[in-house]
Amino acid sequence: MGGGEDRPVGRAPWPRGGARPGPAPQVAVHLAALAPLAVLIWDGVHDQLTANPIQAITFRTGKTALILLILSLACTPFSAVCGLRQAVKWRRPLGLYAFLYAGLHFLIFAVLDYGLDLVLLREAVFEKRYALVGFAALLLLIPLAITSTRGWMKRLGKRWKRLHQAVYVAGLLVIVHYVWLVKADRREPLLWGAAVGLLLLLRVPAVRRGIAQIRSRIGGPPTGLTG
Repeated sequence: MGGGEDRPVGRAPWPRGGARPGPAPQVAVHLAALAPLAVLIWDGVHDQLTANPIQAITFRTGKTALILLILSLACTPFSAVCGLRQAVKWRRPLGLYAFLYAGLHFLIFAVLDYGLDLVLLREAVFEKRYALVGFAALLLLIPLAITSTRGWMKRLGKRWKRLHQAVYVAGLLVIVHYVWLVKADRREPLLWGAAVGLLLLLRVPAVRRGIAQIRSRIGGPPTGLTG
């Protein structure tokens, strides 16, 4: 998950003669991704989930899923612009944590809101447009999460990259889900939508070549995004 980009090749991921990056940034990514869940559990145990706890945890898990998904999509462009190759390694865990929170978001909706009543669930999903696009986004994320391992990369070959480009479709569906869900002030979901749009713009070949040229002029390492 995280954009379907190939790993940059041709140079070592750290400067020759320099120190190999330690595990601290990767550990920090895991801790930061799990922090919202820990806070949510803490708030639930201490009865701090507002007057409507189901609505609160539904919104918080969905918002966290959106943020982590966008962060996973941002890893490759961030690596290209800043020359921080290690950021590409954060893409997969961030994408998987986004799927975790999206799954929790749906389970709360299905179990706590609708008591796993399949008739009511079907009516809710197909009669409420925000629920339908949200469910479609979750369905798109399932195969991406399953095939995120190196084993699946080898099995699928070039098809793996094409499959994982669907994460951008999922991201757009999540934005639409959020926009349709909000009934009043839609500025925040639209801002997140602008972020996804910017990340899509960074996939345009001309933009990618421009970034590579700028990096080369200031003496940075190749971005791996020139193809």
